[in-house]
Amino acid sequence: MPITDLLERNSKLYGNEVALVEINPEIKEEQRVTWKEYELIQPTSRTFYRRQITWSVFNEKANRVANMLIERGIRKDQKCAILLMNCLEWLPIYFGILKTGAVAVPLNFRFTGEEIDYCLKASDSDVLFYGPEFIGRIEDIAGKIKHNTLLYYVGDQCPSYAEDYYRQVSNASSVAPLILVEDTDNAAIYFSSGTTGFPKPILHLHKALMQSAQMEAIHHETTKKDNFLCIPPLYHTGAKMHWFGSLYTGSRAVILKGNSPEAIFQAVSNEGCTIVWLLVPWAQDILAALDSGRLKIEDFHLSQWRLMHIGAQPVPPSLIHRWRQYFPNHKYDTNYGLSESTGPGCVHLGVENIHKIGAIGIPGYGWKAKIVDELGTPVEDGEVGELCVRGPGVMVEYYKNPEATAEVLKEGWLHTGDMARKDEDGFIFLVDRKKDVIISGGENLYPVQIESFLSANNKIHDVAVIGLPDERLGEIAAAIVQVKEGMELTEEELRQFCIDLPRYKRPRKYIFAPVIRNATGKIDKPKLREIYGGERLVEKQNQS
Repeated sequence: MPITDLLERNSKLYGNEVALVEINPEIKEEQRVTWKEYELIQPTSRTFYRRQITWSVFNEKANRVANMLIERGIRKDQKCAILLMNCLEWLPIYFGILKTGAVAVPLNFRFTGEEIDYCLKASDSDVLFYGPEFIGRIEDIAGKIKHNTLLYYVGDQCPSYAEDYYRQVSNASSVAPLILVEDTDNAAIYFSSGTTGFPKPILHLHKALMQSAQMEAIHHETTKKDNFLCIPPLYHTGAKMHWFGSLYTGSRAVILKGNSPEAIFQAVSNEGCTIVWLLVPWAQDILAALDSGRLKIEDFHLSQWRLMHIGAQPVPPSLIHRWRQYFPNHKYDTNYGLSESTGPGCVHLGVENIHKIGAIGIPGYGWKAKIVDELGTPVEDGEVGELCVRGPGVMVEYYKNPEATAEVLKEGWLHTGDMARKDEDGFIFLVDRKKDVIISGGENLYPVQIESFLSANNKIHDVAVIGLPDERLGEIAAAIVQVKEGMELTEEELRQFCIDLPRYKRPRKYIFAPVIRNATGKIDKPKLREIYGGERLVEKQNQS
């Protein structure tokens, strides 16, 4: 069945129970409202510490979004993009799109205007929902967006060129639209990296989303009594597919707009959260706060917190050992996945396998995995090869890109581009990545884009960007800069030059040295990593 059926079911079975809570730590705690109260408030003051929504209202809002889109001519398989920070509106908009039979297209809120424009075109999006944080970026590309694109502004003081989301959705019917949506229908397009550094649109079916929901509930033994704390951005398959476990079981979830140790502990304590998914930097920050005494476990109600799991980047085993010292009763899991595999879980450690910390685990529920050589032949245990996965969550295709699809989808197997080995017990360990994508704090950085930007500096002769290990972020971007002969260039000049880059893309380290290239003219990044200390973090993990 399609993923939307779960929302309909929860509305009927648990209509008056809270489905989602939004917490904004930057606002005073006493400001709490329900969704109904929130909509009656004047637009100039729609910011609160805590908002909540029941399953019935969640479903009603999704129906209103669907009917609003249908009234404007949106039909099955058309594409509707979402560019929002985490908020209580995010998921009702997502499910409203799905209820029309259209395809939801979540966009990374860190995309530049140019990247937003590229993704809208690459996905054939006819609608864009966006929030106040993105007004400047949308105005920058307004002349490039196709003239008939529907722009829905989700915020206060709607720009003249956009539709007021709150006004339009409140006038739409709350009755479920009479659209037949099946599990074999297209459901969502997510963006991931290509080998050139440009995002690729990844098409998934409803049945892939449904499988991820069932798998999440099984992997983490989620029940109706659980309460999931969602911190990562909802545009990402990781956050959304982990929340799908809550959708599958009809259990509550909390959307936290912040990731400080204090905010996380306060949310877990006040809301009674039982499952928390963290990125490595956040776990590191929590441990540092506990070590320093700034954060004290006894100041919070944390006894109900039963599971901490991590994904999106390699996890240092030392981190989990330290975590267990503070939380000896916590179950732990790590999840491996790609946007091409409907996010996390195609390989996972499993809560019962904490003795195998350092591995990414075994094939997830409904999945198969193998490690192959360059000819596609499975390698022996202990040998390194490319990790391939196969299961019900494999993408349909890179949207309208058959050549790129054929490169990674072969006889039903998804070739991940990650190098791995398997031990004698069948547990998989990542060894390296084929691609040069840098994963810093759970976010993908594309060296080609950063190199291209730096190359515009008239003092730079050549430049290469590589990932170097970092204890907190997993990796950081380091730029090897070869200065033009006879010129001088300082690190401070480069930092000022990179001000126009999004903060997360700016190199954190600069190395002034020759850029080594191979005989074919390609940058020899393995050699550069070897010279400048870029040995793989996962190799260090496997040795620890």
